Amino acid sequence: MVGSNPHHTFEEIMADLITLQQYKDFAGLQGVQTDARINVIIDSVSQLVKNYCGISFIDFYSTDKTEFFDILDNHTTRIMLGESPLVSVSQVQEREDQSSSYVTLITENSDSSDKYEYMIDTVTDSIVRTNSTTDIPFPRGRKAVKVVYRAGYSSTPEDLKLACFDLVKYYLKDERKERMTIQGATVENAVSTSIRNNAGFPDHIKRVLDMYKIYS
Repeated sequence: MVGSNPHHTFEEIMADLITLQQYKDFAGLQGVQTDARINVIIDSVSQLVKNYCGISFIDFYSTDKTEFFDILDNHTTRIMLGESPLVSVSQVQEREDQSSSYVTLITENSDSSDKYEYMIDTVTDSIVRTNSTTDIPFPRGRKAVKVVYRAGYSSTPEDLKLACFDLVKYYLKDERKERMTIQGATVENAVSTSIRNNAGFPDHIKRVLDMYKIYS
């Protein structure tokens, strides 16, 4: 059973999902005159895709992410991690109340003892509170559980990379149309209205993103 709210604590890494050079190779572009504008759109597209899908993809594959979980009831035995797919879990801790110190839980044979206090479920990217025989609830309270883990991909998946290429191309074309309607005005490093307004994705791109989207 899940009855928890996650809180995230981490450095703002937020790596772009594609690079400027990768996009220029894809689009057959040379020269540097449009690099600044493309970089702005790459950054915006990367954050837009991450926000839509609900995961960071590459930010925490080799960097620890720390999440705190509010346990809302006395029956929560499972907490769902915010990133996917799960790579490794380095620490799971819990506390009885806000005045208590966190206690580190032990998974099977992690300290050569017979303790078995949590299980890692890589199918659902979750942590299950348990003992040697059955699931048991986490303690109730604000930030009652703390998990340090790594998740994601070593590099942007190829289908997602192609979707990002197409999105950058789509928004660059949209931006050029906007500039043509502004007589005598040039806005450097502008981001298209479609991005600012979080417009819907083209259907062929949305189909790719939906394969990665985390539904809460």
